[in-house]
Amino acid sequence: MKNLRDFKNFNLKEFDSLLIERLNNWSLPVLRVSLGIIFIWFGALKPFGDSPANEVITKTIYWFDPDIFIPILGFWEILIGICLLYTPLIRVGLFLLALQMPGTFLPLVLRPEICFIDAPFNLTLEGQYIIKNLVLIGAAMVVGGKLAPIKRVEN
Repeated sequence: MKNLRDFKNFNLKEFDSLLIERLNNWSLPVLRVSLGIIFIWFGALKPFGDSPANEVITKTIYWFDPDIFIPILGFWEILIGICLLYTPLIRVGLFLLALQMPGTFLPLVLRPEICFIDAPFNLTLEGQYIIKNLVLIGAAMVVGGKLAPIKRVEN
């Protein structure tokens, strides 16, 4: 009967407040570290030719030598991830991410046949891989939006 008594004493409002407090304490660090890991992981695959994005990049950014461009892009993404993991460099990482993200959507415009089965809603696997970047952008905006403003130094 002890379990039933405990259930009767369960306070949903207290549980809700406790859960929200825990989420407020942990969600931003988890989001930032998750972003960092994703960028390091996806970036590390590129120089070794193991990224599923390499073929799409090669077909889209055809004016650059992929043997040079893809490793540079991979190291750029690794740098974004490192900056997101190292608190003093979060702003740098978000800036690098903001420069990189628009390019990830180029295949949707320049090579729609790679991204869509039937435009605009029926995406290929490559198209889904690209569209998921909207979540990364939103997550980066949350991380950036929670930064404390830089204090102005008065002379």
